[in-house]
Amino acid sequence: MPPTSAAPAKPDRLSFKENLGFGLGDMASNFFFQTFGIFLLYYYTDVFGIEPAAAGTMFFLTRLIDAFTDPAMGAMADRTQTRWGKYRPYLLWMAIPYGICGYLIFANPDLEGASKLVYAYVTYSAMMLIYTAINVPYCALMGVLSPSSKARTVASYFRFTCAFGGGFLISLFVRPLVEGLGAGDEVRGFQFTMALFALASVVLFLVTFLTTKERVQPPVGQQHNLKEELGELFRNKPWVILFYGAVASTTFLVLRDSVTIHYFKYVVGVSDEKYWWIFDQASLFLGAAKLSNVAGILCIGLFVGNFDKKPLAVGLCLITALSVFAFYFIPADQFGLMVAVNTIGTFVYGPTAAIIWSMYGDVAAYGEYKFGRRSTGLVHSAQLFSMKTGSMIAGVLGGGLLAYFGFVANEVQTERSLLGITLMFSVIPAVFALIKAWAIWVYPLDAKMMQEIEEGLRERQAAAGSP
Repeated sequence: MPPTSAAPAKPDRLSFKENLGFGLGDMASNFFFQTFGIFLLYYYTDVFGIEPAAAGTMFFLTRLIDAFTDPAMGAMADRTQTRWGKYRPYLLWMAIPYGICGYLIFANPDLEGASKLVYAYVTYSAMMLIYTAINVPYCALMGVLSPSSKARTVASYFRFTCAFGGGFLISLFVRPLVEGLGAGDEVRGFQFTMALFALASVVLFLVTFLTTKERVQPPVGQQHNLKEELGELFRNKPWVILFYGAVASTTFLVLRDSVTIHYFKYVVGVSDEKYWWIFDQASLFLGAAKLSNVAGILCIGLFVGNFDKKPLAVGLCLITALSVFAFYFIPADQFGLMVAVNTIGTFVYGPTAAIIWSMYGDVAAYGEYKFGRRSTGLVHSAQLFSMKTGSMIAGVLGGGLLAYFGFVANEVQTERSLLGITLMFSVIPAVFALIKAWAIWVYPLDAKMMQEIEEGLRERQAAAGSP
């Protein structure tokens, strides 16, 4: 049997500094990913001036490329050999291009007509390529921080605490920043705001590079064969199931976030009233949601300590689905009720997101156990591909459904248009939350099986005489 690499001195525990440093990488990602999820559809339709159907088509076509670039990047990272490891170097190499490409989406040069759509295609496609180049290695990094499933799960909690923390800052402060920095001009406001986010993202990725370490290596003498590795990937049943669950999870989140501004602007009717001088209802609603995500992750020990994480995640997904579905019935003038119901759903969503992403490290270990080959980058490329596939589905549905229901930007909406926005904010995302619950339910790697896998890998290591 092929051996695996040596374990760290304390394989079940990483330092607080390393866990936090690793988590800050996802905060860097979310300064753009969360902004795209919440504001990009609104920006393209109401600020940049692209038709909703054209924006939806763009999301679909640009994401088709990801079917090739994500696994290619995973395979490339698996074959990278540097003194910093396989995956960490890409955080150093791609941080600055990532910041530049993210800013260019919102640079809004003086263009007219079809040239606007061309600019959107070019800048968005470039950003997605750079996003792949830095985030596939970042996702794979979690799989090699430690050979312990427990340690990887803790790292995942830090990751999502930072990710949702970044989401909290974005959801609460983007609209005030856009208004304040732009002095009422949304174009200039988005330009200055995204320049700040670009700088922050670069710095945080560099922090992740400096504070983390790769400890898990492929089996000694492992031969790379992309065709065989892809075949093993699709024969890895836990990976296939997890992929569907992750796609549903991201579609749920991005679809609902992407129409939140539309929902409050057109269905609720955002007034000029400000809370605490700078926050409108949409910002407070989004901010409360992301803050409750963080609270849910911080309280995850209360859940995981008493339940196996798989049935726990299923139950929490069902609660999230019910809370979102309830918005179809909540009157538009009941803002307090909206925040309360949404807080319940987002509180339990936080732990389920952390749990499902931590499972990718388990899937990589399962692949080594079953096939004798560890393709961490390729396995984790599916994590990023599922996120981008889910956001693509959400973008296509968002733009397509707005067009289907007759949405016209910056106009009084028809009853049909208002119904469409409400369905996109409630019933439709609830369906994707149920799909996620089903995927987690049929996922086969429970705590007992992971313990057997880790013990088996350690036995192979000892038999090979690795240090």
